[in-house]
Amino acid sequence: MTPIRTALALAALLAALPVLAQETTRVPHTGSDIAIDGRLDDAAWAQAAPIDLPYEISPADSTPAPVRTTMRIVTTRDALYLSFHALEPDPSQIRAHLTDRDGAFRDDFVGVMLDTFDDHRRAYEFFVNPLGVQMDLIREEATGNEDDSWDGLWTSAGRITAEGYDVEIRIPFSTLRFRDTAGARRWGVIAFRSYPRNVRHQFANVKVPRGGNCLLCHAAKIEGMANVQQGRNLEIVPTLTMTDAQSRNSRDGKWQGDGLQIEPGVDVSWAPSPNLTLNATVNPDFSQVESDQAQLDLTSNFALYFPEKRPFFMEGADYFNTPFQVLYTRQIANPDYGLRATGRTGSGAYGAFAARDSITQLLVPGVLGSGFEILRQPADVFVGRYRHDLNSSTSLGLVATARHGDGYRNDVAGVDGRWQHGRHTVTGQVLRSESTYPLALGFDDASPAGNAARGEYSYDSRNWSMSSWYEQVDPGFRADLGFIGQVGYDKALLGGARNWFFDNGSKISRMQLYADYDITHRFDGQLLERELEARLSFNGPMQSNFGVHGMTRARYWNGQLFDEAYVNLFANLTPRSGMQVGGNFRTGPQIDIAASRRGQGRFFNLYGNLSLGRGLNLNADIFQQSLRRDGGTAFEATVLDTRLAWQLDPRQRLRLTVQASNVDKDPALYARPVNRHARNVGAQLVYSYKVNPRTAVYAGGTLGGFMDDQHRDLFASSRGIFVKLSYGWQP
Repeated sequence: MTPIRTALALAALLAALPVLAQETTRVPHTGSDIAIDGRLDDAAWAQAAPIDLPYEISPADSTPAPVRTTMRIVTTRDALYLSFHALEPDPSQIRAHLTDRDGAFRDDFVGVMLDTFDDHRRAYEFFVNPLGVQMDLIREEATGNEDDSWDGLWTSAGRITAEGYDVEIRIPFSTLRFRDTAGARRWGVIAFRSYPRNVRHQFANVKVPRGGNCLLCHAAKIEGMANVQQGRNLEIVPTLTMTDAQSRNSRDGKWQGDGLQIEPGVDVSWAPSPNLTLNATVNPDFSQVESDQAQLDLTSNFALYFPEKRPFFMEGADYFNTPFQVLYTRQIANPDYGLRATGRTGSGAYGAFAARDSITQLLVPGVLGSGFEILRQPADVFVGRYRHDLNSSTSLGLVATARHGDGYRNDVAGVDGRWQHGRHTVTGQVLRSESTYPLALGFDDASPAGNAARGEYSYDSRNWSMSSWYEQVDPGFRADLGFIGQVGYDKALLGGARNWFFDNGSKISRMQLYADYDITHRFDGQLLERELEARLSFNGPMQSNFGVHGMTRARYWNGQLFDEAYVNLFANLTPRSGMQVGGNFRTGPQIDIAASRRGQGRFFNLYGNLSLGRGLNLNADIFQQSLRRDGGTAFEATVLDTRLAWQLDPRQRLRLTVQASNVDKDPALYARPVNRHARNVGAQLVYSYKVNPRTAVYAGGTLGGFMDDQHRDLFASSRGIFVKLSYGWQP
């Protein structure tokens, strides 16, 4: 029996197992106004339902919390109101800084997780630090992923007091999605407080046992929200982007560009019911204000992954997640328009979007490597996803993607399933793709087709966890809208971990030993990789995590098997409020991909984050990799990524980003010509003023330069300025 069939059969046998019931709190309704100013003096708070946070769920195992926290909850016709009274014996120990949105997770903070469909699948997360900085996320229970790309419209304020700090939150019902039912509604809720000191303590209103693979199933229940009003649920966001970019090929070359480019656009969001959200965008602004993290890897032949940062694609992205990443929205490079629908039914969830892309970007996969190609022609894009919940433990899903252009098409369709109960989780997916590519691209197969399949079983308990999975991808499988860079292989993995917890005041709070073994074969049976790795890690004082990680493997490359191995030492810690440092050092024999030779590799990475006062923050990341072989240094590459941000106040921010890379190679150690020296430098300065996530002003400039063997002196090769305006209008 295949892994997929085994997974579905096991799910069918165990689907009917019950889940634990939780105590229910009745949420009162008030007609009084509450001013969101961080002061808990409004009369309406006396009517609110109190919910204490009596348990420390990490690192302790649901033991009594050392400090008291009380959340109060109440509703009006159009919003949910929350307050937090967080006590602290020594308020000088409170960690709080002014940062950009979603940037205060190292601080003290309080908040709530809301499972508004009460199905243990998905939750909204709203967190606030003592200065009122907002952090909001979408939690997907199936993967445990918390996606901070979602930005809701809500209001918060915080204030440090002589007793600790207080926080007030107002969440409009128009920001949330929930079942459109008559009468009272029932939601899951986890009230949460992060208390970072020498150890990062986490408090909650419910017990959350160590281990296990479900957080939302432990949520308490709140009931109420009857006859609430969501308003028109219509939002129109016009945008205007103005850019002027120039480039040149030599120090004395003439700057060239297209002049000032003015691009108007508009985004529309409408929720005709709490179960459905419609989005449309015309001539969207898909420019990136935030620079990508600098990356460079000379030991891999596969394309590098960069996360999505464009609002239209980030919102609701979790609706399209499946075991295989069949959707990677950065493949939609420059769309003219887009339409999207996401929503929930009584027994599932769905998402679909269509777009017209002005160019066609392809991730061309292979057995041993992948890379990007560009078809300079438009393409029509469609993605559809539906998940049906058979019960609280079992779900089945369908997914389809399609991209069609002139002489080109790529279609992918498949089914997937998930069963989760207690400590056991089984997932599986089967996909089929069919494609046609223009002959001008010169592909060996202009009409590839193939299947992909994956099955996984995992087990999590307090002290033990294990995972085993198997996947197989045919050589002709293509997911041009996804990020699947390797095809023509099958791979199996078996791994597990043992945890030790020390709750008796020891400086080490946790120790974990992890190991796994995996083996990969090419479609014709050729061994591609056989790998054994292990990691021993510790959690200690100053919120530290440190340990050692080792790996040994046989790796196939260019017709032969090479032996590779490394030992990696790692550590990170937070020595004081507003300061985090860490690093990795790795050494061992590895392949020089460009020369098909083995040498002694070395890699180190140092990173740090330092807050200078309340609002100034410095983030620096430097890494270097090198390889010595045949009596010399074949290559040495260094990358620096530095970001200095000044949060002038909760709305205004000034950020300077400087990125640089330097690569040195020894041409005598390579059979084909290589540059002895190559260097790139780029800088970006951005000022932003944000009223909320939809209404904002960005203005800035960029400057870049490079050098290589033909251009021996570093010179400015690119420059530009930009202004981006957006306004969120809710008629």
